[in-house]
Amino acid sequence: MGHDILGVNRAGKEIAYARFSMGNYNATVLYRLLDADDFYAGVSGSGGSTLFSVQQIEHAIHSYSQLFEKNESASELDIDWDLKQIKEFLLNCLTTAKNEGNVKVFFG
Repeated sequence: MGHDILGVNRAGKEIAYARFSMGNYNATVLYRLLDADDFYAGVSGSGGSTLFSVQQIEHAIHSYSQLFEKNESASELDIDWDLKQIKEFLLNCLTTAKNEGNVKVFFG
């Protein structure tokens, strides 16, 4: 069990991936940044998916920056794997959303 969160483009190709073990509380950070608590099912995602607009992903990135980059240097953040994978996930989703108008995210 665990959280496998996938971002896919319109063609169904994976463009972003984040993995958290079932006991890793950092999974909730990504759910909250995406305002996707309805897809959180405790030890894993609900299995559902939804589309996110450019604005929604930009808002998530802005919230991430406010929470985690405000008082820390980039070198300190690079040490934390979970924060790094969350940021990469969001940035990859943003690229696809900008190119295609939205991005689909699966919460498994």
